[in-house]
Amino acid sequence: MKILIVDDELEALNSHKRILKREGFENIDLCDSGIEAPEKIKKNNYDIVLLDLIMPEISGLEILENTKPTKSDTEFILITAVDDIQTAVKAVKMGAYDYLIKPVEPERLILAINRAYERKGLLTSLYQSGMNENDDEINPVFKPIVSKSSKVINLFRYTEVMANSGNPIMITGESGTGKELFAKAIHKLWTPNGPFIPVNVASVPESLFESQFFGYNKGAFTGANQTHSGYFRQANNGTLFLDEIGELPLSQQPKLLRVLEEKLVYPIGDNKALPINVKIVSATNIDINIACKEGKFRLDLLYRLKSAHINLPSLNERIEDIPLLTHHFLNLFKVKYNKPDMKISPEAIEVLKMKHYLGNIREFSQIIENAVILSDRNIILPTNLGSDIISEISVKDFNLKTLKENSEDHVIKVLAHTNGDKKSAAKILGLSLRQVQRKISEMKDNSRLREMIDF
Repeated sequence: MKILIVDDELEALNSHKRILKREGFENIDLCDSGIEAPEKIKKNNYDIVLLDLIMPEISGLEILENTKPTKSDTEFILITAVDDIQTAVKAVKMGAYDYLIKPVEPERLILAINRAYERKGLLTSLYQSGMNENDDEINPVFKPIVSKSSKVINLFRYTEVMANSGNPIMITGESGTGKELFAKAIHKLWTPNGPFIPVNVASVPESLFESQFFGYNKGAFTGANQTHSGYFRQANNGTLFLDEIGELPLSQQPKLLRVLEEKLVYPIGDNKALPINVKIVSATNIDINIACKEGKFRLDLLYRLKSAHINLPSLNERIEDIPLLTHHFLNLFKVKYNKPDMKISPEAIEVLKMKHYLGNIREFSQIIENAVILSDRNIILPTNLGSDIISEISVKDFNLKTLKENSEDHVIKVLAHTNGDKKSAAKILGLSLRQVQRKISEMKDNSRLREMIDF
């Protein structure tokens, strides 16, 4: 990330630079002249410009007005000692990302910079998406994530842009939305040849946090019969994926923060710090901002972990992916259970599209797997999806059909109930065997029904 700080006061320039350096920002330019600032901005590709509002020669608003039109991909953050709402509104309308009041708290400044950079990445990715809307090529690292949803495709592009920064990325979303798949994709973008170490933070007992994450030497404590490198060193030159980071006990959060800041670990039983080079991806299904407000999660740790933020949509927000996911999992489970001819009826897919998924894709894959296991024929019908799913879908949710379509569907359901026994089906339907055979023959001419009546 390349940052320019513009302020006519040297003390303010150096103060902001110290704050940024302390937080790990390296590529920082300073400018103490408002007159020189526009040319400097136009000649360089800055990601963020911290711009003082009141300067003797030219105001920050004038610099913003002069440079923003030609530097639309640069984010401007105005800083001023004057708390004036009208000026703040005007600055935002002219293209400023944020408006901060001096003295600026370091945490507030870093948060504004990180969010501005995140917004820049999102706008860039969406612009590229618009330029390539007919381009179906997606980076191969995202291949394991099955989707054609525009929301997910845009996230692919955004993730690729943000991964280029190498900064920590936090993934949020409901349970079962595929956070680990995204973490693996980010790892392949970052360090494809390095290790990927996934850790479920909630499963690590509080008393074992240091030994598991930082490691220990043989004999460091009772039971330490051999040296353990710890998760950070195992992930060296690779990626450490901290799943369920919101469950990290408050007492252990300062220890993790220190490692992220210093890039050093102190194994138990060793008085020497060991350097690490680890990329961090974290994930949570809780609202981490609420956790911070409630005092359950440190705000400074959140700043460290959430340089970029990816929020995954639930399966209920990407219903257009249901048919694609259905055939994806069907193909997997056909092989697993040796049922190569297994198909699924269009009606079953319609039922799947109407269901509400609390467990998202994890729940969805289990439904398909159970349907493959339970179906004793070569086609999955709505009845094979489970009685709880059928009962969840009320009559009003179904598309209105003609009487003929309803009659055909009823015949198919009865035949499925009798496992294809036409005589038994005829008794239930109150028809003769010849009438049932004639109906089946007629339905075989219908492409919607053909694959459902292989009796």
